[in-house]
Amino acid sequence: MRLQVLDSIASVPREAWDALLDEAATPFVRWDFLEALEATKCASPRSGWVPRHLAAYRDGLLVAAAPAYVRTGSDGDFSRDWGWASAASRAGLAFYPKLAVTVPFTPCTGRRILVARGEDRERSVAAIAGLARDLCRREQLGSLQVLFPLAGEADELERAGLALRIDHQFHWQNDGYRTFDEFLARFRSKDRNAIKREMRAPAEQGIEIRTVRGEELRARSAEVAREAHALHRATIDKLMWGRGWLNQAFYERVFSRLPEHVEMVEARKDGRLVAGAFNVVSTDRLFGRYWGSFEDHPFLHFNVCLYHSIRDCIARGLRAFEGGAGGEHKLSRGFLPAETFSAHAFSDPRLDRAMREALGTELDERRAALAQWLSESPILKPAAEAR
Repeated sequence: MRLQVLDSIASVPREAWDALLDEAATPFVRWDFLEALEATKCASPRSGWVPRHLAAYRDGLLVAAAPAYVRTGSDGDFSRDWGWASAASRAGLAFYPKLAVTVPFTPCTGRRILVARGEDRERSVAAIAGLARDLCRREQLGSLQVLFPLAGEADELERAGLALRIDHQFHWQNDGYRTFDEFLARFRSKDRNAIKREMRAPAEQGIEIRTVRGEELRARSAEVAREAHALHRATIDKLMWGRGWLNQAFYERVFSRLPEHVEMVEARKDGRLVAGAFNVVSTDRLFGRYWGSFEDHPFLHFNVCLYHSIRDCIARGLRAFEGGAGGEHKLSRGFLPAETFSAHAFSDPRLDRAMREALGTELDERRAALAQWLSESPILKPAAEAR
């Protein structure tokens, strides 16, 4: 097996990279999605993302790979490691630059180490992890992190020598609902009525919400891309902490190249666009990514970003809806905590020892807290009880 570090996704033919994708790989690790980020300079050295993709070849064929970037900060990777970096700096230990195995700006769980069918996955993951650590030594990178891997993949990375961290997001899970009313039946009467009141608001305000996808998206890709970017900017420009990570060229690229995986929820009032959300869909999951609005209307955010997509997931038989990285407001709307993972190694032995000890303690505490929360404080009644 020959190991290599690549300075762009374009160094690999699309067909070779995508041949590694399995059923657990989300659209975010498709060649076209990663190439769109890099070609449009959204993920580039200028924006703080230096591509250093990890690849393994056998007899000239790509058999394993992982998207990876050298970073001098943590803005946009959702690692939530600023406290670690600050503590390391105070102790005079190197944390940055770091190597992040992830998809830029995308806190969505999915396959991170891609391995060809027929290859020994355990050995391939170990080889890619070893290449990553070698790269950290060669280029004097202070830390390595694999962000938002699958649960089983996190275990593989732990066996390959990395330390695990657990966190959580709020995900909606489809418990075999046949209708939206079946989902609502699991709420207490007070909460159910509150949701129904919020869901009535758009119609009462003369707002229609629908999803643009498939053939319509293909035909309108340039127009929808302009709208998606304009909505995104209209919202982040209002926020002191807003970050314009994605440009219009990125939206144009993904809407034209990945129309089967990207969608736009649009809200219109008297024919004019007032709000929308950019979503990504896999074979069994919907991922809510970016919301934007030109006008403020009561409960419009909840309808565009949550209720409309939950209803859509039920109609399409999708297994889950991931609405983004934050938002405890999702709890009262039927989203429950779901584990997310990351795996870490640190180049300085002193920092590595200290962090592994801290992560071990944190891992046990967080798993226990999540288990207790789910068992003692359910938002929803059991599905069987509601039917």
